[in-house]
Amino acid sequence: MEGNRHTHTHDHHHDHDHGRGSAQTAHRHGLSLPARLRHQLAHLVAPHSHEAVDKVDAAMETSREGMRTLWISLAILGITTVVQAVIVALSGSVALLGDTIHNAADALTAIPLGIAFVLGRRAANRRYTYGYGRAEDLAGILIVATIAASAALAAWVAVDRLMNPRDITHLWAVSAAALTGFVGNEWVARYRIRTGRKIGSAALVADGLHARTDGFTSLAVLLGAGGAAVGWQAADPVVGLLITAAILLVLKDAAREVYRRLMDSVDPALVTTAEQTLRGVQGVRGIGPLRMRWIGHALRAEADIVVDAHLTVVEAHELAVAAEHALIHAVPRLTAATVHTDYLPAPGHDPHQALAHHGDRPAGVVSGG
Repeated sequence: MEGNRHTHTHDHHHDHDHGRGSAQTAHRHGLSLPARLRHQLAHLVAPHSHEAVDKVDAAMETSREGMRTLWISLAILGITTVVQAVIVALSGSVALLGDTIHNAADALTAIPLGIAFVLGRRAANRRYTYGYGRAEDLAGILIVATIAASAALAAWVAVDRLMNPRDITHLWAVSAAALTGFVGNEWVARYRIRTGRKIGSAALVADGLHARTDGFTSLAVLLGAGGAAVGWQAADPVVGLLITAAILLVLKDAAREVYRRLMDSVDPALVTTAEQTLRGVQGVRGIGPLRMRWIGHALRAEADIVVDAHLTVVEAHELAVAAEHALIHAVPRLTAATVHTDYLPAPGHDPHQALAHHGDRPAGVVSGG
């Protein structure tokens, strides 16, 4: 991008009197009339403050919601595991034993996620300047590894049962325990996935998908018990192999989710929304590079805008404030943005020439305002 740099990181310590003067604030920040109307409506429907303490509270609230989900799902899976363990002792079912181990392992995945949520509440410091939100991504890796181990264990049990057929006793109890395992895991899966998507936690979504794989395993035990009831001993291992294939499909989805988060991937629709929002800010003559990344379950952005060259530093700062404010309203889960202001120089003049030998230079203007 051509022009002078005025980089602005706005933490909202400004006097935004949202209770009385949101309209004046929107007008002062240079928003167009449609944008001002949307701004006023947003404050009427959901009044808020941009103080840093409120952002910390919001982040802690999402962590609390994640922790609550983990504790409740841990309790449900714990009850399910105990019920299945009792039936294993009565029936001697190896398949049900494997399912019980799966459920116990799934419950234990709450531990790294819980640690990640607690770490995510810690404030940024001079070493971890972006905070500790990335701990969720590390937990996601552990969860994906657990799903892979579950798939391997399910395949091993199925092959072993094919090679060494065994009779199953107390089929009614085994069926009841398998059904309990399926219902418990599916409930936990839905709860974790719903909360994970709500708070933007890829790790919690992956953990929900893991619970769903264990539900499939429980269903395999139920179907295998049904096959054994009609005299088909191979029913349990055959269904087990089919369920292993289903687990691998879920593993692919979970691994892709975690991989994208590790690689700073965001939904392209969010980038489009941010670009359209910046174009709608009055005074923005063009936009340049726009970057976003997830840190835990919050988004941060870096944006370049082009303004008139005759603006004072104060005026350019106010325009950068307006741009960030508009982005926070328009992009879900965006908590902060660093806005860089630039201007269009005279022909033949490149204010960035001193940076040319340092590698990548700021990209040119991509669109007008």
